Amino acid sequence: MDYKGLVSRYKDDLIKDLFGLLEIESVRGEAGRNAPVGDGPKAALDYMISLGERDGMTVRKVDDLAGHLELGRGDELFGILGHVDVVPPGSGWDTDPFKPVLEDGIIRARGVQDDKGPTMAAYYAMKILADEGMDFKCRTRLIVGTDEESDWQCTDAYFKKEEMPGAGFAPDAAFPLIHGEKGITTFNIIQKQTSLDDEEPNIELKVLISGERYNMVPEAAEAKLKVLQNMSEVIQSFEDFLRRDDIDGEYEIDNGFLKLSISGQSAHGSTPEAGVNAGFILLRFLGGLDLDSNATAFVDFAESRILDNADGAKFGMAHSHDELGDTTVNTGMINYTEVDGGIFGINLRYPEGLDFRKGVEALEKTIYPDGFIIEDVTHQEPHYVDKQDPLVKVLLDSYRSHVNDDSEPFTIGGGTYARTLEKGVAFGAMFKNTADTMHQKNERMKLDELLLATEIYLEALHRICIKGEMDEN
Repeated sequence: MDYKGLVSRYKDDLIKDLFGLLEIESVRGEAGRNAPVGDGPKAALDYMISLGERDGMTVRKVDDLAGHLELGRGDELFGILGHVDVVPPGSGWDTDPFKPVLEDGIIRARGVQDDKGPTMAAYYAMKILADEGMDFKCRTRLIVGTDEESDWQCTDAYFKKEEMPGAGFAPDAAFPLIHGEKGITTFNIIQKQTSLDDEEPNIELKVLISGERYNMVPEAAEAKLKVLQNMSEVIQSFEDFLRRDDIDGEYEIDNGFLKLSISGQSAHGSTPEAGVNAGFILLRFLGGLDLDSNATAFVDFAESRILDNADGAKFGMAHSHDELGDTTVNTGMINYTEVDGGIFGINLRYPEGLDFRKGVEALEKTIYPDGFIIEDVTHQEPHYVDKQDPLVKVLLDSYRSHVNDDSEPFTIGGGTYARTLEKGVAFGAMFKNTADTMHQKNERMKLDELLLATEIYLEALHRICIKGEMDEN
């Protein structure tokens, strides 16, 4: 079967449909009528459902959070899980993040890599097989979610009402294939005790804000201070701090308050070392000031438990696994107000062998005397599929049919929809030399790589769902 030639014939239609999806600002928002996670994600889901209806697929929506587009008949069900929600675009884009452009062979838009481009590639693999009149030996279902970047309400709702596929993949990571994922947790560390200063402090921290999502390294941080004496000395200290460590930051005086801002570098929460946490930088500066007692307790706690804790050692949860790697910690949100105190939003990812539940209970007991508690814990166990499984073998062989790459399947600290399946892996769509721009400004995808991924998905689905090769292994 000429997979490359088939995809080439559908190239223009694929781009057109993808651009329509990319134009939808599907960032999670306020819940509304028939829109549990906001109008944008729902619009993106409805868009995909409309494509399925147009192309003669069986479609269904579940609670306006997820849906599926299905082809074929039979008892067995094969699943492809993609998502159409995106993280906030952030600042510094060269183009409008929701007005996709194709220039010099590159598509630039929020979500083109994560995960609208790969989801559309998988959709077109299904569509092409159907248009070519192929006889599906099993039901083949593209499951579309709208809350992957936040709380996964979509898959929770979907699998409460819908059948679990016997096997499947998520086109939401990298080739050749990801067969294991770390456990993923989020929780808030909250300052529970406040106390008044006996005397009016020289510097009061009014507000500190950094970060929007647990799974993003904060690229910006701002603080507002009330400085009663020696404002110029504080400003000079801040300028020296910026210059000494070559930090991008600035200050302004607004209605008598000193506002400080820091710029860092965003990155995915699974790889915090790839970013620069702007909130951490600002906390380090504040640690050198004579702040009010509440703010001092907040900053001191950050220095003792939050900063320099990338491996979870300060939480007592450092752990390593031969295939799944090490514990990682991203503090994706840092917020403080003089009225409510402070909150640290933590995204901790861990390999097999760590008992997270015991770890977080021990951590709470340890930090309670410091005036902090833990709330809002979410937890997903590690996920693993053996490399010798027939699913892995067929997908890996389909990839190698198109790419000269003998790389072995691997594991990650990120979380994909694959973990929602009893037997699921992440399969593309980034290649070995692809620049990972997920969650970053100017997110982009090469058109050639989008088409190549579509060819690989087309072959994989042809072999699994048409020829039934996975059953023969």
